[in-house]
Amino acid sequence: MIRLFNPFGAHETLKAQGKPIRAALGLGLGLLLGARPRAQAQEPIKDNSFFLEEAYNQDRGVVQHINAFSRASGGGGWIYIFTQEWPVPGQRHQASFTLPVQRIEASPQSRTGVGDLALNYRYQAVGMTGGPVAVSPRLTLLAPTGKYERSLGAGGLGLQASLPVSWELNSRVVTHWNVGLTHTFSARNEDGDKADTNSYALGQSVVWLAVPRVNFMLETVWSRSQSVAGRGAVEAGDSLYISPGIRWSYDFKSGLQIVPGLAFPIGVGPSRGEHSVFLYLSFEHPFRHNR
Repeated sequence: MIRLFNPFGAHETLKAQGKPIRAALGLGLGLLLGARPRAQAQEPIKDNSFFLEEAYNQDRGVVQHINAFSRASGGGGWIYIFTQEWPVPGQRHQASFTLPVQRIEASPQSRTGVGDLALNYRYQAVGMTGGPVAVSPRLTLLAPTGKYERSLGAGGLGLQASLPVSWELNSRVVTHWNVGLTHTFSARNEDGDKADTNSYALGQSVVWLAVPRVNFMLETVWSRSQSVAGRGAVEAGDSLYISPGIRWSYDFKSGLQIVPGLAFPIGVGPSRGEHSVFLYLSFEHPFRHNR
């Protein structure tokens, strides 16, 4: 979400047990349902970063609501992203949606509105039975709900594929690795010109479990995104960011876990001179008794 981005689309989850918009944009509050005692409440947080996906799906009977907000320095533009994730019905399959609301500072006037809706499916390919490595590929349908005339959406239907891999180096250090591709059919610019576009993203993060309830992380994300330059014509631009961050958790006997987080993305290379502030807030809780 530096320069209003999330290169891996669906911003998936924060799990307590180790279980993450278009690439053009760069990667929740809900009703809290019935809860059960959280036997694993004393285990440390160890899963995804803010801008990368972890490779662990939601546990059976547990839902998560994720809020993310980013504002770039030197301007009034910002983006808020809400994601909700559900097991279907267990960890093997996961469904989620991601909806952004953004403000763009541009001449002659600023624009605020809803962006493009992401409908996500993830498959737990490796990691169901534990072990240091997990893999959970994702496929996303990007619906053009944002108004392209106001630069709030891509103007066309999109498909996004992402391959997240998580590798637990030891009991204190976890890494996440992502590669992603987004194709948009008949994307449009503000003038209504159409062209198919492609965007690519690579990312890596290191998470250090300093103490059971506090994690420090360092993320690196590169992306190359195409945009419509004219009828049937596109132009591409690269971005590269390094983001130090911190997260901590509050666990309750009801099973509710609240995880706030803070990060400071810094542009390097093609993004030199850009930086922003990123805020994170996750609510996770059981919605039924596991059996």
